[in-house]
Amino acid sequence: MASRFAIAGYGIAGGIVASMAPATAQAAERVQLASDVFVERYVPGPDGRVSRVLERPAALHPGDRLIFVVNWKARAAGASRDFTVTNPMPRSVSYQRSIEADEEVSIDGGLSWGRLEDLRLRDEGRIRQATPEDVTHVRWRVPARMAVLGSGQITYRGVVR
Repeated sequence: MASRFAIAGYGIAGGIVASMAPATAQAAERVQLASDVFVERYVPGPDGRVSRVLERPAALHPGDRLIFVVNWKARAAGASRDFTVTNPMPRSVSYQRSIEADEEVSIDGGLSWGRLEDLRLRDEGRIRQATPEDVTHVRWRVPARMAVLGSGQITYRGVVR
């Protein structure tokens, strides 16, 4: 049975964090999840170099690049069975892939899953390829060989619409 876990919220404009439904994990009695979101900004330094900065959002604007982080930890030592982590995408965010690119996505609220490039949908009477804007949920399967490590991190990107 899947349990829900709270996502760290920071009262940001547009309600991105507040609208993020908590991540869930299959076999949640064995896995603890903690989620966070950061805005990725590039700022010029005094020496003229541009630096990448990740900060907790105070305000968001269309086009802001977000980085979502889900940390998982096995509750029992030696937990070695695979599990699945699922995250819904806030409606105000367009999905932009995960770092590992081993995720599956849903474009129908979690009813069906696949790789984004393989999914199609009916749009105004025509069938078209799904785009990042169509993604409603993202999930990752954590195999037993990774679960046995005891902890890990899943990172993925989005852009504020």
